[in-house]
Amino acid sequence: MPLMYLPDIRLNIRLDGPDAAPPLVLLHALGTDSTLFDPIMPLLPGLRILRPDLRGHGASGVPAPPYTMGALIHDVERLMDHCTMKDAVVLGVSLGGLIAQGLAIKRLDLVRAMVLSNTAARIGSPAMWSDRAAQVAATGLEPYANGAMERMFGRTWRTEPAMPTARNRLVTTHPQGWIGCAMAIAGTDFFTLTASLTLPTLVIAGDRDATTPPDLVRETADLIKGSQFHLIRGAGHLPLLDKPTQYATLLTDFLSRIGHLKTPRTPDN
Repeated sequence: MPLMYLPDIRLNIRLDGPDAAPPLVLLHALGTDSTLFDPIMPLLPGLRILRPDLRGHGASGVPAPPYTMGALIHDVERLMDHCTMKDAVVLGVSLGGLIAQGLAIKRLDLVRAMVLSNTAARIGSPAMWSDRAAQVAATGLEPYANGAMERMFGRTWRTEPAMPTARNRLVTTHPQGWIGCAMAIAGTDFFTLTASLTLPTLVIAGDRDATTPPDLVRETADLIKGSQFHLIRGAGHLPLLDKPTQYATLLTDFLSRIGHLKTPRTPDN
């Protein structure tokens, strides 16, 4: 887990796979970190995978909030340049999906395709995020967590197997980092810019997700010409925790379909 020291921020990254393998960048959701992808990592062979902890999260630095979406995009852009990851597929979950869209708009030389998971071109309203940021600033993330888990996992959130892991990640996130990224989401509206994108895109939603409901996610898929939309049933806001095998299969099938991942040939019998 090396630390990358950029001029204005220290970022923790995980980099797996051989240098010559097709590049994949995984961007996590608000209130999580790069370990969010641990359940699917063993199911993604043959790739060079970059997983950063976004600013304010995990072992990365925590500048004073608020952050801008431009700063979050620039962080990933600089990491990809440093790791010589061009023509990558970028997968972003929720907040990570906003960053993926912004990166594709800014640097098509870095992004050849996207996977947008449980995200949208615009998530919530500035007032909603300001209210939540004020709540977290006043009381921390522990009192906020139960409501967040219900939105993420649905009405049965208390008994969902993946919930304790997600909740622990949330409450151990630095509150200032959470607030900083929440305010970046508040200030982001990619509706018009995302509609200009034409690169191969897989868009994934969970049918129990109240944070980015399926209709909102589908609306974003409809903006991107030729995108593919898939609804995972029995999954919430983090379907890679709820249904890791199904999620990884969707991802690897997409990578194979666009020629980014070579499907191993079956030996002749």
